Amino acid sequence: MSSPKNITLIATAAFGLEALLKREIQELGFTKLMVADGKVELSATLADIPRLNIHLRIADRVLLKMAEFPAADFDQLFDKIKTLPWEDWLTKEAKITVVGRSVKSKLMSVRTCQSMIKKAVVVRFQEKFRLDRLPESGPEFTINFSIFKDVAQVALDTTGPGLNKRGYRIGVGEAPLRENLAAALVLFSQWNGRRGLIDPMCGSGTILIEAAMIARNIAPGIHREFAAQAWPAIDAKLWEAARQQARAAILPTGNIHIKGFDKDSRRITDAMTNAKRVGVDKDINFAVADIKELRLEEEAGVVITNPPYGMNIGELRELPPLYEALNKTLEKKPGWALYLLTADKSFPRYFKRARPEKIRKLYNGPIEANFFSYVASPR
Repeated sequence: MSSPKNITLIATAAFGLEALLKREIQELGFTKLMVADGKVELSATLADIPRLNIHLRIADRVLLKMAEFPAADFDQLFDKIKTLPWEDWLTKEAKITVVGRSVKSKLMSVRTCQSMIKKAVVVRFQEKFRLDRLPESGPEFTINFSIFKDVAQVALDTTGPGLNKRGYRIGVGEAPLRENLAAALVLFSQWNGRRGLIDPMCGSGTILIEAAMIARNIAPGIHREFAAQAWPAIDAKLWEAARQQARAAILPTGNIHIKGFDKDSRRITDAMTNAKRVGVDKDINFAVADIKELRLEEEAGVVITNPPYGMNIGELRELPPLYEALNKTLEKKPGWALYLLTADKSFPRYFKRARPEKIRKLYNGPIEANFFSYVASPR
């Protein structure tokens, strides 16, 4: 089995996060990038598959691009898939899974596309290796396809479970904030670790834990496994080298001032457990407190929060009292910036200190939300 040294990778992300993802990839040393809705495409090498999976905070997954081609009918789709060098990546024993979507295209049946793509790969293997059937007893390989306006893009998923699944969380609520979206909120705020950071409705602590990981340069994927670790084409030494590099880059616990509050003691217990699992428990002070009793001792800092029920449209009636409490706390603290994510568009009616500097439309999975940004006033 051989594999090319130069490859094309696609890092995917939720809509609205492409600019942050591009910046992240650039900070890892990549220069020639192609940005489109929900993704960033880049030239890479095999060693970059571990590096990107381990380091990217904003991305959903990292895909290995196999081809992009016109696909206006099923014969065209089958024939092109059959010509691709799948044997460079898949083993003869591979368990093949196909997932994807089709938008504004003649091939609208996703199920039929899945069947045709898998059949084309199987037929190629049968002909190349003279097999009657594929045992599919080995590691799973997921083929990811998207067809948009009759152009198909086909790739192999190197990640496995989405990159938002860091592996540290317990005790999440009904509509938990995804870890990679929480990291995006911190990066949007431009919090630099030198100012105080508070989440007054922290739940299981996701926003603050992601902030501490950013401040201490802890790679989000350093402790988890990835699908491509089972690929024979990628030497295990590349994964170990990427992890060693990530571990060596971690900054020590220092003067990071992060506080998290929640009125539910169970959520605070969960948050403390989650922070300990990541190794940032000494960087965050958690305490049981109601937002209506919140007092800010410092004259300047940053509040980043996703109110409870803020992703649950059916319970938006619970939000106004929380908004009013925030306004009461922050109206006399112009040195504090506020960044708030909610599915409720009415928030500015209750937070009267100033008009939002920016309102971003973001997605927590399929749920649309608004991210309201209020910058601090000069003191």
